[in-house]
Amino acid sequence: MPVEVMMPQMGESIFEGTITKWLKKPGDRVERDEPLFEISTDKVDAEIPAPAAGVLKEIKVGEGKTVPIQTVVAVIDAEGGAAAAAPAPAQKAEAAPAKAAAAPKKEGKEAAAAPPPPPLAPKPAVAVAPPPPPRPSGEKIRSSPLVRKMARDHGIDLSQISGTGAGGRISKRDILTAVESGGARAGAAAATSLPAMAGAVARVVLENAVPREKIYFGHYEVQPMSVMRQRIAEHMVVSKRVSPHVYSVEEVDVTRIVQLREKSKAEFEKVHETKLTFMPFFLRACIEGLSEFPTVNASVDGTNIVLHRDINLGVAVALDWGLIVPVIKNAHEKNFLGLQRAMNDLAERARTKKLKPEEVQEGTFAITNPGVFGGLMGLPVINQPNVAILGIGAIQKRPVVINDAIAIRSMVYLTMSYDHRVVDGAVSHQFLAKVKRYLEQWSENIL
Repeated sequence: MPVEVMMPQMGESIFEGTITKWLKKPGDRVERDEPLFEISTDKVDAEIPAPAAGVLKEIKVGEGKTVPIQTVVAVIDAEGGAAAAAPAPAQKAEAAPAKAAAAPKKEGKEAAAAPPPPPLAPKPAVAVAPPPPPRPSGEKIRSSPLVRKMARDHGIDLSQISGTGAGGRISKRDILTAVESGGARAGAAAATSLPAMAGAVARVVLENAVPREKIYFGHYEVQPMSVMRQRIAEHMVVSKRVSPHVYSVEEVDVTRIVQLREKSKAEFEKVHETKLTFMPFFLRACIEGLSEFPTVNASVDGTNIVLHRDINLGVAVALDWGLIVPVIKNAHEKNFLGLQRAMNDLAERARTKKLKPEEVQEGTFAITNPGVFGGLMGLPVINQPNVAILGIGAIQKRPVVINDAIAIRSMVYLTMSYDHRVVDGAVSHQFLAKVKRYLEQWSENIL
């Protein structure tokens, strides 16, 4: 009995996904709930389990292809019958460009003499697109709240947009296409609307920043960006364009915390069966700071400042294939152990592609830890739509002056990047001073 495998909906506002890797090939035996393929969306990368046990009969959507949700991407023979037939010629031809995309590494004289890839066709920043076919009178316009907000920000009439999503739904991509085609209105609100700017601006900047002849020379290897890498690139470009970044630095004596962790680590892990790291100490200190200075726990919507009552801490997790920021929701309601458990759980599931889309959304403040890789300090890019992000440097022993005497203490640099539209330097340093005091005067029982 054939069972169709669908592209799942990985969140309320997600209407398409990109298949990044098939974990099985036609003819392979699969078990129910066994990982079958990997997908990437605007929010998260994830492994998708098989809906039934049997033999993978056919793959209908190849790697690198983006399709709407509820699209049939494969067929499983649930009875475990004969091995799947060979793919149709059209499917083979479809897979060929994917191999060509990853150009072989050039070596020796052959590489030096090899001409650069053929130039891309010129892409104008603003093109005039043909008008979409008129929507039948009275037909319901299907779109998400995000799409409707983007349309309002740019003065776009949704009734004039032809939706390319499932069932004619108007997607974020459709709005961005309309924006690039000159459908946006001028004005301050449009200039500062992050969601509407995210794709259009970033793609233009990334593609047209440097002439191609200045990129391809000598010995080189071409590695296409993964879907996640492309999204990271777009978000970072947009963040730097939208938010005027300003930076503050504070030095903190964490000797007391280092000694406490060293003393309590074994017992903590034995009693609670979870690893004790430095991160929950910094999370707790940030919660105290955000509670006292709410403008740091905010977002910007045009000319409005949105002050979040919930403290949802996004913590950057480095992956072998990119970076993701899972969010600890309602962190202010958790004790030390709860923060440590949440952090360990989210980090582990991020690395094994088990996160859900909602677990990387609705962050109100972000923390990144370059110090774990030995970085003395970093000046991170704000994770939109937040207005600030804290960077934690490496904890190192350094000589410091205490009461006119030199002492060896465990020190760390904290850096904060903040959006100067909302957060002033005085507030930034007051926030960091609060975090510093909480860490240096730590008195909370961690057991």
